[in-house]
Amino acid sequence: MSHFKPNSKLSNNQVNWDDPHLQSLLSKTESWKLDNRGAFSSQDVQLHVGWGANSGRNAVLVWESDRVMVVETRFAIPKGEHVRVDRVLGESLRTVWGVVAEGRQGFREEDRENGVHVHWLHVC
Repeated sequence: MSHFKPNSKLSNNQVNWDDPHLQSLLSKTESWKLDNRGAFSSQDVQLHVGWGANSGRNAVLVWESDRVMVVETRFAIPKGEHVRVDRVLGESLRTVWGVVAEGRQGFREEDRENGVHVHWLHVC
C-alpha cells in the first residue's frame, strides 16, 4: 500500500537569507548557548581518559543518544582523546568507548563557579 499522494505538491521555497526579518530573528539567537543538558536524568559515571587508563575519574552523564554522550567533568579533555565511560546499570557495569568530539568550559553560572567542563563524546 502506498502512502504517496500523486496530487500532493512538494514545496520548493527558497530561503532568502538576506531578508531583514530573518536576519533580525537570527541575530536574536546568536548568543544562545545550547548544550543538551537539562532534559535528561543525569547519572554519575567513571571516565577513563586514554587507551591505557587504569583509574577512572568522576564525571556526570548529562545527555545521551544512540551515538553521542554529553558528560560534565571538573577537568578538560583534549579533542580526539579516547575515553571509556563506566556506569552502573542495576547490578551490572556498562562500559562504552568514545572519542571526544568537542569540549569546552561550561557557560552557565554554576558551571563557572564549579569549574565544570562539558564534553561531547562520539560513541564507538
